[in-house]
Amino acid sequence: MIIKFVVSLLLACDPALAHLFTPLHPQFGQYAACVASAAISNASDDLRREGFHLSGIEELEPLDAFGTTGTYDRSALVRLYGGRRAKVVRGWRQNGDAFESVTLISPHPDAQMQRLAEDTLIVRFTCPLRF
Repeated sequence: MIIKFVVSLLLACDPALAHLFTPLHPQFGQYAACVASAAISNASDDLRREGFHLSGIEELEPLDAFGTTGTYDRSALVRLYGGRRAKVVRGWRQNGDAFESVTLISPHPDAQMQRLAEDTLIVRFTCPLRF
């Protein structure tokens, strides 16, 4: 008998990270910011197995990776990266009656904006397809 083990992402969601890097009051849908204890390539592979359509890994300047929403201090983010680029993967899927998009970023700031963590931040947006 063959036993098959499925390894899924071990995620720790953090409201402080969501507050920093997502819109404060989205008009519809909801955001979550979770940290996967995996390299961005492994996290991407796991999300592909869950049915996400993902881009390849891009290396972006921090402000391009994190965008303009959220409450984070843009100058503090640039200083924290110190000229380093962030690896970014973006994707989406339809999951039943919901649309989900994800942005994976590594390395990423901790919630105190004091250091870069080498694991993967996953920002997920979920909204219903019917209102």
